[in-house]
Amino acid sequence: MLRALLLILSVVAIAHAELCKPDAQNAFKVRISIKTALGDNAYAWDANEEYLFKAMVAFAMRRYSSRSTTQISNVLLCNVTDRVSFWFVVTDSSKNVTTVPGSEVEAAIRMNRNRINNAFLLSDKTLQFLKITSTLSPPVEPSTPVWLIVFGVVLCLIVAGIVFLIVSGIQKHKKKNKGSTERENLEEKVEVTLENGIPCEALDLKAGHINGVFAADDDRFTSL
Repeated sequence: MLRALLLILSVVAIAHAELCKPDAQNAFKVRISIKTALGDNAYAWDANEEYLFKAMVAFAMRRYSSRSTTQISNVLLCNVTDRVSFWFVVTDSSKNVTTVPGSEVEAAIRMNRNRINNAFLLSDKTLQFLKITSTLSPPVEPSTPVWLIVFGVVLCLIVAGIVFLIVSGIQKHKKKNKGSTERENLEEKVEVTLENGIPCEALDLKAGHINGVFAADDDRFTSL
């Protein structure tokens, strides 16, 4: 019994080795740059990280509608290097001796690329699936609706215009009042005030003023 079990495990191992190897059919190469991405906070790539990677690929395949039965054991890694690069394949859960077509694996990875990147604190540039093109990040939607932003800008312009008109009107009104006051002061200076029909400006306080009535009376009297 033990020999039969060991034989089965050997056959499976050999079959897996044939399935997962560089440039094998439906195999994908991965290159990871942890130091570049995280600097001094870089973590070591070990068996736990490999397990997480397998789990994330299995998760991506299970979310892909046609491969909902994929298990972690269906994700095979091989040719792992210290600079953290390796190849992987996904085996068919129903047969376990054939690989899932590469097109399905690519579609599943692309659909869940952001989730995989976030699991390792990496990006498309530092977690590279060499045969799978990078996906564009979804556009960031502003928290405030665009129409509300436009409405706010238009409202601000209207308020600014009203304030400008009010301030301009006040300034014009002040200038007008100032001009009227200056004209009134000037008119008061040049206005001739009459006193008993005689212009006050014509009076000479030192020499006095000769009343024409009395001057005529003096001429009618002869001197003694």
